[in-house]
Amino acid sequence: MRKIQMVDLQSQYQRLKHDIDAGIQAVIDTAAFVKGPQVTTFGEHLQTYTGAKHVIPVGNGTDALQIALMALGLKPGDEVITPTFTFIATAEVVALLGLTPVVVDVDWETMNISVEAIRKAITPKTKAIVPVHLFGQCADMEAILQLAKEHNLFVVEDACQAIGAQYTFSDGTVKQAGTMGEIGCTSFFPSKNLGCYGDGGALFTNDDELAAKIVCIANHGMQVRYHHDYIGVNSRLDSIQAAILDAKLPHLDEFISARRAAAARYDEAFRDCPQVLIPGRSKVSTHVFHQYTLRVVGANRDEIKAKLNSQDIPAMIYYPIPLHLQKAYQDPRYKEGDFPVAERLSACVLSLPMHTELDNEQLDFIISAVKESF
Repeated sequence: MRKIQMVDLQSQYQRLKHDIDAGIQAVIDTAAFVKGPQVTTFGEHLQTYTGAKHVIPVGNGTDALQIALMALGLKPGDEVITPTFTFIATAEVVALLGLTPVVVDVDWETMNISVEAIRKAITPKTKAIVPVHLFGQCADMEAILQLAKEHNLFVVEDACQAIGAQYTFSDGTVKQAGTMGEIGCTSFFPSKNLGCYGDGGALFTNDDELAAKIVCIANHGMQVRYHHDYIGVNSRLDSIQAAILDAKLPHLDEFISARRAAAARYDEAFRDCPQVLIPGRSKVSTHVFHQYTLRVVGANRDEIKAKLNSQDIPAMIYYPIPLHLQKAYQDPRYKEGDFPVAERLSACVLSLPMHTELDNEQLDFIISAVKESF
């Protein structure tokens, strides 16, 4: 049996080696390492895939989130609502810009931000909502967008884990993750469903003016060379990473199908296990399984993880400490116990290996090891 990895990028590379190597070589041959034609081409192809009117590639997903908030013209002290159960980047960029992060609880089943919790957190200072499409499925965007409309708020989607997920509105309209709010953000970190071989990210918007401003901000606030219209940053997807992503993009739906097949094997194996709960599914979003995350409810999560790790199964915990309990984000407004769902999830979630190259032998070994660990 091949070594089990949390994400097997090497095996995936071997399948796509010809196209990836050719793309990298084309960049080297032209020496257009920054802002080469591969970046433009990839952006255009990603527009076609997502249906977004504008795709702006940048340096990474965190930069995408920061640039999005900068483009909206928010001011220090403005409140931005985001879930407390997520990766730190979502709140990090809010704090870095002098804005006020307002964290709220999440839904037990989907682990995505709770719409009711958002509703209760809105104040006159609230200016934006940043829902996170966690682990590969969309938050309840129709309800979130309706709340935003009622209160005149911006919506910035953190779709860094959910590229390719589709949300279906009550009228039957289907939209891709990241294309529903004013701005969407994604990451191309190597472990993502669409990942490069370094850092990378992108912003999506259907607003022409916002798109122009985002492009400007990402380029030192500069539209005409040496004329700086905004305070900006330096964030760009390099040409080699764009070439790699462009080679992978035609296979994204295939990647998603492989992840769903692995998830189905896990679901079948654990559906009737009293010690764990399989990932809850949204009724309005597809799931692309960036992670396959169990909730351990009838056993000690940390002991199970240790037993799996001892058998070279790299189970992981995403995320062990919710944002409101992180040292850097301690706030007198929040205390332990304020967000019981997020705190319970942090104590019981366990993510199993999930990637495009898992074979049946590996899946059977992982499943047996999990069951034997109870």
